[in-house]
Formats: sequence, C-alpha cells, structure tokens
Amino acid sequence: MYCNYCGKVIQDDANLCAYCGKRVACAPVARARLMRPREGRAIAGVCLGFAEYFDLDVSLIRIIWVTVAIFGGTGFLAYVIAWIVMPSEPERIQTAVGAQHAPTP
Repeated sequence: MYCNYCGKVIQDDANLCAYCGKRVACAPVARARLMRPREGRAIAGVCLGFAEYFDLDVSLIRIIWVTVAIFGGTGFLAYVIAWIVMPSEPERIQTAVGAQHAPTP
C-alpha cells in the first residue's frame, strides 16, 4: 500500500504513514461527538477523546496537556473537569458472527 500524501510504501494494515505521519486508514476515525473511548486509555481517556475528535495524534495531545499542566498549572484542573464532563463511550455488544445453529433433523 502507498501513502496518499507522500507516496512511500507502507504496511497494508497501517493507520498512519511512518514517513509523513498522516492518517491513511480508509475508515475515518474522527468522531462526531467528544467522548472518552473505552479502549486505548492511558488514565481516563480524555487525551485520546480529544485526539479522536480533532483527528490528531494522541501523543501530541498528551504532550500539549502535560506542558500546559506544568507551566500553566491549569492543566490538572482542566483534565479533571474534562474527565467529569466528557461522557464515556457506550459499551459495544459482542455478537456472534457466523454462530448460526444448523437445523436438527
């Protein structure tokens, strides 16, 4: 598979290009609502929720948040407020695909 932005060869299952960092996955990951995902959380999922909402790298959001927390002091309070205010992603119901029962004679 090739990156649509830089044209370099990347893995077939890659979500991000290793060379330019752009998102190359077919399905859009950006969310319509700001919410904390259930999978991939580091602490509470606040940074991951913002990263998915704005379609940015989660590492960039975490670095910005820690920088604001250390130098501004309001980052800790803002994180706790966002943790309380942002809803958590609804639980997904696991369905058994292909688990149909054969009719008994």
